[in-house]
Amino acid sequence: MKKTVSILFSVMIIISCNKKLDVSPSDAIPEGDVFTNSTTIEKALNGAYDIMTGDYLLNGDLQLYSELLGANGEIRWSGTYTQPREIENKKILINNSWVAETWTQAYAAINVCNNIIASIAVVDEADRDRVKGEALFIRGEMYFELVELFAKPYSAGNVDANLGVQLVTTPTQGNVTEANYVPRSTVAEIYNQIVADLNEAKNLLPDDNGIYANKFAAAAVLSRVYLQMLDYTKARDEADFVIENSSYSLTSTYAEAFDNEENSSEDIFAVQISEQDGSNDMHLFWSILDYGARDGDVDVLQKHINLYDAADERRQLFYEDGDVWRSGKWKLQFRNIPLIRLAEMYLTRAECNFRLGTSVGATPFKDIQTIRSRAGLSTTSSYITLDNIIKERHLELAHEGQRIHDIKRVKQSVDGYQYDADELVFPIPIQEINTVGADILQQNDGY
Repeated sequence: MKKTVSILFSVMIIISCNKKLDVSPSDAIPEGDVFTNSTTIEKALNGAYDIMTGDYLLNGDLQLYSELLGANGEIRWSGTYTQPREIENKKILINNSWVAETWTQAYAAINVCNNIIASIAVVDEADRDRVKGEALFIRGEMYFELVELFAKPYSAGNVDANLGVQLVTTPTQGNVTEANYVPRSTVAEIYNQIVADLNEAKNLLPDDNGIYANKFAAAAVLSRVYLQMLDYTKARDEADFVIENSSYSLTSTYAEAFDNEENSSEDIFAVQISEQDGSNDMHLFWSILDYGARDGDVDVLQKHINLYDAADERRQLFYEDGDVWRSGKWKLQFRNIPLIRLAEMYLTRAECNFRLGTSVGATPFKDIQTIRSRAGLSTTSSYITLDNIIKERHLELAHEGQRIHDIKRVKQSVDGYQYDADELVFPIPIQEINTVGADILQQNDGY
C-alpha cells in the first residue's frame, strides 16, 4: 500500500456521513477510537460503503472506464476531460489522475474493511456475521474491480505468473511503514482471495439487508467472478441461486429498470442517489444540460443503435441529441445507479447452460426468451446460438460497465486491439511505484 491510503483512511472517518447507501448524518470519529465497539465499527462500515460507491469507483467512473475501453466505434468520449480520452484511445499515461484516484480509493475501502474484519470480535454478537459479511463483500468487490482493470484478463491464461495487484489483508492505522510495501500478487492469487471473500460473505449475510449488500448480492458478484474465470458451472450455479431463491423480479418494461429514485424490483445491488447525496457520474457524463448534467460527454453512435431490432424496446430507450444518441438509462438527475440487475443473472445462466449443454434452472431458450420478451421481441429456437446469447448480453447490459470485461472474457478484439493487449490494461499509477519502489511494485508491460 502507500502513504496516501493512511491519509485517506483518516479522511474516511470524517466523511462517513456522506455514504450513498445511508444519507442519515453521523458524527466524525477520531481514528484511534474507530474499531473499539459496535457503534464505531458500524460507522466505519458506512465509510467503506461511501468510498466504494463514491468518486472514481462505483458512482459511475468504473463503469465509464469499461465502456470507453470497449468503445469499438459504438460510443465516443466528446467531453473536455483528457483522462477519459486517454482510456478510450488506449493511450493511458502513467500519471493519469483518474486512474490513480481509482487505485487509491479502492485500497482505502479495502483498508477500512481489513480493520473491520480484524476487530470483528468487539461487534455485538447479533450483528457480527452481518458486519463481517458486508466488509468481506466490499473487499471482494474492490479487488475484483482492481484486477479486472490493472491486470491481464483471466482468459489470457498464465494466471499463476501474470501479475495482478497488491494483495493486502493486514489492517493499517496511522503511518504506513516499509512492512506495508508489498509486491503484486498473481492474477490467480487475487482471484482466489476474491472468491474466498465473497463465498464467506454469502454465508454470513442475511437474505434481506435493506439497500445494503445481502447474500444474493454476494452470489451475483460471485457469478460475475466465476464467469471471468471461465468457470461456467459455478457461474451458472450462483446465477441460478439468485434467480430461484431471491425475491427479485424483472420490471414489467425495460425502461422501468432505470432512472429510479428507489431500487427497482430487479436491482440486486444499487448505488443510492438523492438530492442530499447526488454524486452520480453516470448521469453527469452520459446525460445532457437539459437534465442537469454536463453537455453530453459520452456520445452513443449509430453503430451501436444499429445492433438493435427496430421493435426492440431497449433501442427505444435511447434519445436523439443532434447528430448523436444518448443513453436513456442515465437521463435523469438524482436517480439510483443499478450495479447488478436480475437480468444479468438470466443471461449468465443461459450462456453457461448453453456452453455446458445443461438446463439447470431453465433452458437457454427459456432464459433468453425471458429477456427478449420483456424487450418486446419474439424468439425462435434457432436463435439460440452462443453468438446470439453473447449479443443479447451486449444489448441488455449496454453502457452499464460490463463491456470491456465481456470482450476480454470471450476473446474478442476491440478498436483493433486483441483482448489481451497491453493497451487494454491500466498502468500501475506512477505515484504508487515511486512510493513503494520499482523493485517491489512492478509496472505493467507497455508502460
